[in-house]
Amino acid sequence: MNVYVLGLALHPPSPDERRFRLEELAYHTARAALDSAGVTRRQLDSLTLGACDELDGRPISSMLMSAPAGGYNVDEIKVTDSGATAMCLAYARFAAGDTDLGLVVSWCKSSKADVEAVMTSRAEPFFTRPIGIGGMVSDALFAQAVGGEFDIGPAEATRRVVAAYARAAGNPRGMAHSVPTAEDVDRSSMDATPLRAGHRAPLTDGAVALVLASERFVERNAGARPLARVAGIGWATDSYRLGAQRLRSMQSARTAWRDALRRAGVEDATVLDVIELESPTGYHEAAYVRALGIQREDVISPSGGAFAQNPLFCTGLVNAAEAVLQVAGQAGPVQRPLVRRAAAHGCHGFAQQGNVVMVFDTPGALQ
Repeated sequence: MNVYVLGLALHPPSPDERRFRLEELAYHTARAALDSAGVTRRQLDSLTLGACDELDGRPISSMLMSAPAGGYNVDEIKVTDSGATAMCLAYARFAAGDTDLGLVVSWCKSSKADVEAVMTSRAEPFFTRPIGIGGMVSDALFAQAVGGEFDIGPAEATRRVVAAYARAAGNPRGMAHSVPTAEDVDRSSMDATPLRAGHRAPLTDGAVALVLASERFVERNAGARPLARVAGIGWATDSYRLGAQRLRSMQSARTAWRDALRRAGVEDATVLDVIELESPTGYHEAAYVRALGIQREDVISPSGGAFAQNPLFCTGLVNAAEAVLQVAGQAGPVQRPLVRRAAAHGCHGFAQQGNVVMVFDTPGALQ
């Protein structure tokens, strides 16, 4: 059974969104996605949310957020790992035949929460949490481990950061950050060895929504014009451990990648026209490129990835939206030529404990 993306929307990113409350952020994004797909809320039969209570600053946030996100009188379910994980759950619901038209919505106001405190509270409770290891330090431990495993040094990390900012500068859906020089990055403060402040993608506020439709829905609605087909999805989770072996192995990333490509009928990265990676630092991009066997630099994150916008919890789902736009030929100034198949990657948890990979391709005969 085929599942298609009918429409999508990305809320304009901001370093500190003050115009809209969280409910309004979700509402406007969901509304725009439905309009993009040419469907109404009344046609929906499912809503899948990706949201984090801690980052939202409210317990059981879906009680207040599901209705503005499109869930009034609609079957709703929520995941708390990441926006990309919500895409996995939504796809599973379609594969099970439980839904024909669904909305996937995720949001994050990174500016409204103490992100380091949230990440520390999510750590393994008996060792990591008591000594106060948060997201920054765990990312640095990851950078140390993959640096040794793949021979990644500061010079390469810096080069990849500058290149990502340069790509992001052309993305109208990004923050339009100024592009730093290598010297700017190398002179920035040391946050946690080997990570400098300039190596890390700035956090932003944002939201993203995708409208998914079953093959049945598309066949029954002559006006439906899919942007892309969901060709395959894979996901995996590593242990809590922050030991060097777990970090350098990147096992969950490799597993998610392998499973997504297998389900999409794809052999390896060479047949992908675009690969949107969630790389919160230059070290991460370098590690993913090696672990996933990505040989062509020109396919990596045309959007700029996290250096365009980085609404922490839903950055992976933003990557999915960017990949769909590439397949649909609607990515604007960052559009790559003749894109037929694109992959999107999202990571979550301590030091990329969990990974999700999504593959999208052209709708084929429905074009």
